[in-house]
Amino acid sequence: MERRALGRPAIVLAAVAAALVGTLVPGTAHADPIIANGALLARPVAADGSRILDFTIEDDRHLRMSVYSAAMDKPVTVTVQRPADTSAPRPTLYLLSGADGGEGTANWDARTPQALEFLSTKDVNVVQPIGGAFSYYTDWRAPDPQLGVNKWQTFFNKELPPLIDGALGTNGLNAIAGLSTSGTSVLQLPIAAPGLYRAAAAYSGCAQISDTIGYSFVNLAVGLWGGGNTDNMYGPEGDPMWAANDPYLNAEQLRGVELFISSGSGLPGPYETLNGPFTPPGVGGLVNQALLGGLIEAGVNYCSHNLQSKLNALGIPATYDFPPTGTHSWGYWLDALIASWPVLARGLELPA
Repeated sequence: MERRALGRPAIVLAAVAAALVGTLVPGTAHADPIIANGALLARPVAADGSRILDFTIEDDRHLRMSVYSAAMDKPVTVTVQRPADTSAPRPTLYLLSGADGGEGTANWDARTPQALEFLSTKDVNVVQPIGGAFSYYTDWRAPDPQLGVNKWQTFFNKELPPLIDGALGTNGLNAIAGLSTSGTSVLQLPIAAPGLYRAAAAYSGCAQISDTIGYSFVNLAVGLWGGGNTDNMYGPEGDPMWAANDPYLNAEQLRGVELFISSGSGLPGPYETLNGPFTPPGVGGLVNQALLGGLIEAGVNYCSHNLQSKLNALGIPATYDFPPTGTHSWGYWLDALIASWPVLARGLELPA
């Protein structure tokens, strides 16, 4: 999907602005449209202090916002893809990246532009945050010397949605999807804010974080890869905060959410090809994806099947996608996102 330069014609700016304007929800300090004629008319401040600092219109479907998080006392970049049809208020899909928070090249735009192309035909606002590397998008109990202050659960559940709803004029229906570490987050967030997300899709995530295996997975991502200390996240192993934030243990609270759970077996599949479209370049990239990606995926596949057993025991329906092959890599996550759309659409009250 080619992104065109916006240029200067006022008619284009006016058309884009007309599609973006909306009225802020109750609790914000300003009730007039935020965006009109290509300009930010107001800098509304929500009751909690969060606000939209600025925005850039990239083209007639895409914009980039700077959103101030009061909880973390910093701006967060948020990209938005507008719906195919903006003639009526539309729902929102929050689409999360993996461990690096989309800060590098490990994000949907860079690695699988086909995902945004697929969603561009849907009547949905697609909102992607950039930031929160190795944070698991949760609220940490203490600042971390390496990763700083992390209050991402507050950001996603309290700060960002009302600003998005007001700026884009949404209909208030939300879904959330994420991969790898965010495959855990997209199950935690609906549990922490009942009713906020109508659907959740977890691609290659591990729901169980408080047992030895799950705790080890979190430490691998946060500690070994991110340089953070999970003691600052939920405390030392065995601290009650781990169980309190464990989606597997708290699965009963997912009742009523449309759920899609996906993971591969870890065995090489169609995307483990030399110089393939979703394979890192060279022999080394292929080997890394097949071996390391295979080991990681085999681990999260174990978690996914455990979650399936737990949800079945609770009588909570979900849609599962467990192909016989597949590593921890982008080609399979693209397939999973497309496969999950009917579930997400059901929660958003959209056609499948």
